[in-house]
Amino acid sequence: MKYLPLVLTNLFRKKTRTALTAGSFAVALFLFGILTVVDGAFQQGVDVAGVDRLVVLNRVSIIQPLPLSYRDQLARIPGVTQVTFANWFGGVYQDERNFFPQFAIDRETYRQMFPEFVLPDAEWQAFLADREGAVVGESLAERFKWKVGDRIPIKGTIFPGTWEFNIRGIYRGRRVQDDTTQFWFRWDYLDERKTFLKGWVGWYTVRIANPDDAVRLVKAIDEHFANSPAETKTDTEKAFAASFVKQMGNIQLLIMSIGSVVFFTLLLVTGNTMAIAVRERTRELAASSSGTGWSRRGAGTSSRPARRHGVHEHALFQVQDDARALRGQPAPGRRRTQADLTWPSRSSTTCAACGRAGPRASWPCWALRGRWAYSWPCSRSRAASRPRWWPRGRRATRS
Repeated sequence: MKYLPLVLTNLFRKKTRTALTAGSFAVALFLFGILTVVDGAFQQGVDVAGVDRLVVLNRVSIIQPLPLSYRDQLARIPGVTQVTFANWFGGVYQDERNFFPQFAIDRETYRQMFPEFVLPDAEWQAFLADREGAVVGESLAERFKWKVGDRIPIKGTIFPGTWEFNIRGIYRGRRVQDDTTQFWFRWDYLDERKTFLKGWVGWYTVRIANPDDAVRLVKAIDEHFANSPAETKTDTEKAFAASFVKQMGNIQLLIMSIGSVVFFTLLLVTGNTMAIAVRERTRELAASSSGTGWSRRGAGTSSRPARRHGVHEHALFQVQDDARALRGQPAPGRRRTQADLTWPSRSSTTCAACGRAGPRASWPCWALRGRWAYSWPCSRSRAASRPRWWPRGRRATRS
């Protein structure tokens, strides 16, 4: 806190530069925050996946269906407590840009398999009673301003035709990260109207009694359906959700790469700003080293540390100059003169520079110790030894 006023004064020294530097930091942090949000959105389904649920797919691809008869076989495998299924619909509502996931679900077991989705019992019973009934998520209903009782037409892409549904319920999630953008309708309605693949479903979701047996059950399920017309590939629900993210690429690596470039750019901006500030304050740094220091009004802090530093520095330079003079060496930046080679004794009253007699007080002591002729004893010696750049008519002062 001692140097806080100095720091604040320097920040407002160049207001435009400070604003631009702060703006660059703000934009970089905003960009990194957006990338973090995007990564969180992709990882949302992975984080909320159930640890006691397995997903059974066709071994060839997720778009290849499985027979409905697999449901009873899965239920008989030891360690499996519940089985449900769903099917991807892939329809279009009004415009292709209005995308949202649409699933044909098993009306008897789907709600029990996913208890994190909360739906009133009355609305669920209305959904079961209506063959064309549908249940939508809370976020999806807010997006399109839907309410219970609306009739929604959806144009099929995988299953051709216009499909109309009656909204019978709106579900919500128990947790903030639960997906509330889904559209559910009855699988038996889909199987009745479609013209191909009757009696086939998209995938199965099974609940296991002990999550620690997940690896064993994954292997047991795939071995059970080995060499069948539709072999299976079983994964945990978390691995199944992560596979969708991987289809879009390594999102985390992309975010880390962009974040690293952003922070490296910030380091360059900071270093450049510091270099410019130091270069502009060269005169002030020189003033601080000369011992004059800064005033409270100019720099916002006491000048005592700067003066103390200047006194110590000048004392060191004086010792160095005396050592050079005793060795007969000129001071840095000054040409060697005859006066440098002659050092008068304490009792001498003769000028060492010109040979003229003079009072003791006029010895060229500063000249012999490495300083320019500020106190030379006579005008002749001063004029002969001044450098070419010395201004004419300037009076020398005694030390």
